[in-house]
Amino acid sequence: MAVPLTADSIRSAPKVLLHDHLDGGLRAATVVALADAVGYDSLPTRDPEELAGWFLGAAHSGSLERYLETFGHTVAVMQTREALVRVAQEAAEDLAADGVVYAEIRFAPELHVERGLDLDGVVQAVLEGFDRGAAGRGITVRCLLTAMRHAARSQEIAELAVRYRDAGVVGFDIAGAEKGFPPTRHLDAFDYVRQQNAHVTIHAGEAFGLPSIWEALQFCGADRLGHGVRIVDDITVRSDGTAELGRLAAWVRDMRIPLEMCPTSNVHTGAATSLADHPIGLLRDLRFRVTVNTDNRLMSGCSMTSEMAALVDTFGWGWEDLRWLTINAMKSAFLHFDRRLALIDEVIKPGYDALTA
Repeated sequence: MAVPLTADSIRSAPKVLLHDHLDGGLRAATVVALADAVGYDSLPTRDPEELAGWFLGAAHSGSLERYLETFGHTVAVMQTREALVRVAQEAAEDLAADGVVYAEIRFAPELHVERGLDLDGVVQAVLEGFDRGAAGRGITVRCLLTAMRHAARSQEIAELAVRYRDAGVVGFDIAGAEKGFPPTRHLDAFDYVRQQNAHVTIHAGEAFGLPSIWEALQFCGADRLGHGVRIVDDITVRSDGTAELGRLAAWVRDMRIPLEMCPTSNVHTGAATSLADHPIGLLRDLRFRVTVNTDNRLMSGCSMTSEMAALVDTFGWGWEDLRWLTINAMKSAFLHFDRRLALIDEVIKPGYDALTA
């Protein structure tokens, strides 16, 4: 008999996380402690519980730009080697405690050099933290290096990602406000990464529409789409419930392009009006390669467990849906094929079999 779907049982299920920002997942208490350590006095409150509530309230604005402003506080306290090691270690610990068996955590090295660290030092500190946090906890953690789409350091970050690809960096990304900053502004960086046989994921189709997705895929060669919510704009649902896919949506589905969907965050930023109206339900029904992710655990007050539980409540999904989503994510990870297959066959499938037998 299958184990009932509860928060505790979902937490025990193996999970795979492809879209999680290091500077969006700090513990509120750690933000306060690091602020004290570096003399940062601009936090709205120094009470950890109140601070967590403030982040959630500020993020739940319906505006991606407003959502991104909250990162000023977390980035401000992540400017030393010690802080980066601690934050990365705690991220791995927290995800392991939530049942995550594989995670790709992304961050923008260029945002952490205000107190003297260079780009290499930033990456080395984060990788050390991941190794410490993952040790003995049944989780594999890799990272994605992100360039800011409004800045001009993408080539440097691309080269950095390639330089550390044998040390734990598995791909390159761009992030930040989409409107006015198309991915093609960074075409040289994407070309370099692909020429080096490395992986690309691009934030696209979150706050901006189909052109952002089209450019990310057809000009920049993205292997995955960060969010990709607006692909729904190329799908027409008829009155009888059947769906007609436009050429871009059909291509994304045909090519099995992974969609790194972050439901709670998408509602907070206004990319979806509500969880019930989130395209993930339709896209799952249409068999797009959907994955479920947290995006920013602090800002959105979420975890992989809470995301999955919310989807179960909203769409009536069961264990088979959660298993399907998890295997989708593991298939889409930027880990070598043999490691992906081992995690699917030796960890994920047995874990779900135990919950559904």
